[in-house]
Amino acid sequence: MAAYKEPTFQERTALAQKAREKALKKLAAKPQMDEAEVARRKAAQEARDAAAAEKRAARKAEVEQAKAEAQAAAEAAAEIAARPAPTEAELKAVRDAKYAARKARKR
Repeated sequence: MAAYKEPTFQERTALAQKAREKALKKLAAKPQMDEAEVARRKAAQEARDAAAAEKRAARKAEVEQAKAEAQAAAEAAAEIAARPAPTEAELKAVRDAKYAARKARKR
């Protein structure tokens, strides 16, 4: 059995050139698409692009609506936070009202 012989640089470049030529011949022999097929594929691609653009626009509108809702919630929270805290007398009045209602239910 013969030992493995490392190919030389010239042999490797010759093999690469043959492979390149073979690939080019194969590409040149490939039949060209007819105009109807090209037009059909182009129309399909444009339809996909339009659908993707519509989807992006819908998502953008959804995000903007969520931002607006968050802004409204933040404004409501700020409004609630701006209210003065109940005084001790107000808290006592609420507590007394609950106590009176509970006593009234028991009777």
